[in-house]
Order: sequence, then structure tokens, then C-alpha cells
Amino acid sequence: MENLHHIVVVGGGAGGLELVTRLGNKLGKKRKARITLVDAGLTHVWKPLLHEVASGSLDASANEINYRAHARKHHYEFQLGRMNGLDRDAKQVVIAPFLDSEGREVVPERRIEYDTLVIAVGSNANDFGTPGALDNCLFLDSLNQARRFHNLMLNAFLRKNHDAQSGNSHALPITIIGAGATGVELAAELRLASRELPVYGMNHLRPEDVSITVIEAAERILPALPARLSAAATRELENQNVRVMTGQPVSEVREGTLIMKDGTELVSEMTIWAAGIKAPAFLSGLGGLETNRSNQIKVRQTLETTIDPDIFAFGDCAECPQPDSDRPVPPRAQAAHQQADVLFKTLRNRLQGEEAVPFVYNDHGSLINFSRYTTVGNLMGNLSGRSMYIEGKVARLFYLSLYRMHQVALHGFLRTGVIWLMDRITRAMHPRLKLH
Repeated sequence: MENLHHIVVVGGGAGGLELVTRLGNKLGKKRKARITLVDAGLTHVWKPLLHEVASGSLDASANEINYRAHARKHHYEFQLGRMNGLDRDAKQVVIAPFLDSEGREVVPERRIEYDTLVIAVGSNANDFGTPGALDNCLFLDSLNQARRFHNLMLNAFLRKNHDAQSGNSHALPITIIGAGATGVELAAELRLASRELPVYGMNHLRPEDVSITVIEAAERILPALPARLSAAATRELENQNVRVMTGQPVSEVREGTLIMKDGTELVSEMTIWAAGIKAPAFLSGLGGLETNRSNQIKVRQTLETTIDPDIFAFGDCAECPQPDSDRPVPPRAQAAHQQADVLFKTLRNRLQGEEAVPFVYNDHGSLINFSRYTTVGNLMGNLSGRSMYIEGKVARLFYLSLYRMHQVALHGFLRTGVIWLMDRITRAMHPRLKLH
């Protein structure tokens, strides 16, 4: 094998997969570098869609990207495994043993040598150490968790439908802790499911039997977004018969019950934790890299780690400073997309002995989708810096374009057009909700 510069990217999320795709197409194809992607899963699903997978409004199997097939088409290598160590002196990534579903070792621990390492392992929800949260809450950090939630939701609806048919108590209280974009959009998707499932035979359970509550510790939902957008989202949730509780921190999660900070109790048969973010715990102290309290790797504005010029990190797992601001880059999909673009230029420059490109975040606005009901958001003006509030069909069009832009980055315009056409056909032929 040629002695090519080896770029290893750990994490095949939105940013990581976009980065290796460009590196493979531009550098790997021309044999200017060897590109390897490492991920613990075999397939990729855009993380902002996981709440739709959980509710059943999206069939993940139709939207998955197989890493091996994608790697072959875009001239990079794929290694299945979970990173659990880093030897900076030897410039090696340590990959944990790969086990099958029964716990048997399939592939032993191994090491992958690198010349340049990029860490893009994303983030998880942050339970802030709340007692009982890990044991009694559902999370939506991965495709497997989203699928598990979907199965539990279908079983809960089926059980309550039988109880209603038998004349027994059949109320189904569902609570979402955290009213960021994921929590708010999930609430709307669950309300849609409560209205759609009776169409498919669960006609003894009425939508009003399913109570959905969104809890936010801050004084308003979507606290990181403009107040006008927050107010519009609150109105829409209330219009969809979703209860909104703000300024209400949860102090403990018990089986079937939430304990609020003021001591009041809230009955909850299904509880989803969608509050906060933190990087994976294994990053803390990894290879001596500098991290913050949320396990994020501290990087310079060039996305280069603060103590090793051969290691970069970006996306939700990195704390990246910005000029003229005391706040780092926010953990958002659009930030990861922009960072992947800048980091590609930096890595290409490194091969040519040129300088790294500083990353400057451009906020293009925010869009919140309320399932098939409506979409609201604000778009940032590139020249004026002012935001423009939008809602309805126009906002929905912009929202859908975000995912199509991700697909274009991975497949190109032609294949994305074919995928869009197939999606339209699939939606016309299949139920509006995934029923299994």
C-alpha cells in the first residue's frame, strides 16, 4: 500500500460523514491521502430526524445510509468500532472490541494509526445528575434508542386501547423533559401519532386520552432562540393540546412519577429526557486533551485541539471559540455542517503545507417543525444581520430543505433528486405512520 497521509475521522454523524465524503471525493479518489471513517454503527441517520423515527412518522430503514456502501462509492475506508482510547505518542486510535448481540467478541481490540485525527462523535442528552433519570427516562441520542421508543410507544397505545375497550382506566400520560427543538418537535409528532393511530384499528383510545406535557426549567420554551419564536411555539403546542410547563425544574424521576423542585408530583407513564447536551464521557481526559465540564474537547478557532496540532475536533463534541464573543459555537446541525466545510479546506491545506482556515460561525436562523401541522422559524439576513420571522408553508419548505442540503453533501444533486422522488412514492404507498 502507498505511504499516503492517513486522515482518520471518528464519528459518522452529520458533520463527520459530510467531511469524509468530501475528503474521499477530492483527496482519496486522487490518491492524495488515505481517508478512514470509524463509527460504532453500520448506518447513518441524520440526528435531527430521530424524533420522527421515535414517533413513527419516519421509517428509518428508508433513510439510512450504509457506511460500507457509501465508503466504496466515495473513496474512503470504513472501520466498525467504538473509540475508547488514544495513544498520542504512537499516533494511534484505540478501538474497543466489537461484540455481537449476545456479548460474544467478534473483533478484538485494535489500533488504527493516523497522521491527522478528527474527532466528531457528537453529543448526548445531559441529565445533570438528576436522580432516577437514567433508570426511568427514555432518550433519543441514537437510532437504536429512537427505535426502542417507537416500539414502547406502539405497545403503550395498544395496551391502553385494550383497556379502553374493556372499560378500564386507560389514560396515557407522556412527559417530555426539556423544551429545546427536539422536545418541542417530539411533542408535536406524538400528538400526531395519538390522532393517527385510531385510524389503523386503535379506535377505542381517543386522542384526548393521551396527555402530553413538555417541561422546561427555563422561563420559556426554546430558551436559546428568540422570544418571538418561543411565543409562537408555545401557542402552537397549546393549540395541539400539549401542556407546557416552564420554570419547573425536575428534581427526581421515579417510575411513573416526576418530582418537581417545589415538591409537587406529576404522573407520567412514559418519560423522555430531551434536556441539555454533553459530549460522550470517554472524551474526558482522552489522551490528555483539554476538555470542559460537558466533556467537550477544547479547540482553537481553527478546530485544532489546544495541545496537539495533529488532532482536530468539531461539532457537538467540541468547544470552539469565536472572535468578539465570550460564547463558543452553539451545538447545532448547521454549525457542524459549516465546520465540516472549513475543516475540509484546512486538511487539504495541511497536505500542501499551507495555513489552517479559521472557523467563523454564521447563524442562518432557526426552524421548528410541528409535524404536519405547521412550521415556524426565523431566518437571519446575511447583510443586515436582522432576523425575519416566517411560518406556515414557506417555513416548512425551508425546514425540508435543511435535510435535502445534507443529502446533497453526501450524494450530490442528481442522486438527491432521485431519493426525493422515491420518498414521494414511498409516502404515497405506505401508511402515514410506521405501525411496527
